[in-house]
Amino acid sequence: MSAPAGWLIDRPETEPRSWLLFAHGAGAPMDSDFMQVLSAQMAEQGVGVVRFEFPYMAERRVSGGRRPPNKMNVLLEFFQQQIDVIHARMQPENLFIGGKSMGGRVASMVAQENFDAGRVSGAVCLGYPFHPPGKPDNLRTEHLASLTCPTLIVQGTRDKLGSREEVAGYPLSTMIDCCWLEDGDHDFKPRKISGFTRQAHWQRAADLAVAFMCAREL
Repeated sequence: MSAPAGWLIDRPETEPRSWLLFAHGAGAPMDSDFMQVLSAQMAEQGVGVVRFEFPYMAERRVSGGRRPPNKMNVLLEFFQQQIDVIHARMQPENLFIGGKSMGGRVASMVAQENFDAGRVSGAVCLGYPFHPPGKPDNLRTEHLASLTCPTLIVQGTRDKLGSREEVAGYPLSTMIDCCWLEDGDHDFKPRKISGFTRQAHWQRAADLAVAFMCAREL
């Protein structure tokens, strides 16, 4: 299948065991290093990955200027449209939705309705923005408390948008599995003194995501 306009598809060499609809974060596009590397690493393990861009990011490519993210209602509607398109074109048996930072947040907000309807099997959030930078009291967790859709959150322990110490105090659903990358920041980059590397953390994040999806295949 050729990619619809605005999609990038990472397809395994064999028939994909699952598909992940993978959205970018607020500041970087679908072909950022993070998005490209993680998508390739998951595809190497048998998961097909579909990347897309929200309207504001697509407009950046045309204008060359920086634009802020669309309003949340636009992001939610656009993500839902991508879910509808992938079902219409590919009829995936196992579809997961997720994203980097803001993309993961939006995915988590449309996950429940689609899970209840049998259209997605779970959500994968890589670097969830639990709160805006420097505003730890402005939490983005209300919907996460009652979530019954299986959800994986992979987070750096020193993420400034939700560190391990902060997240430990949040009322999250038992259907959310939080996995931690030691000394990782919001992009999973550790400090050199930690002994970890960004490349290893990116691979670990991909491995965790694939294991989570494989465990929930039909």
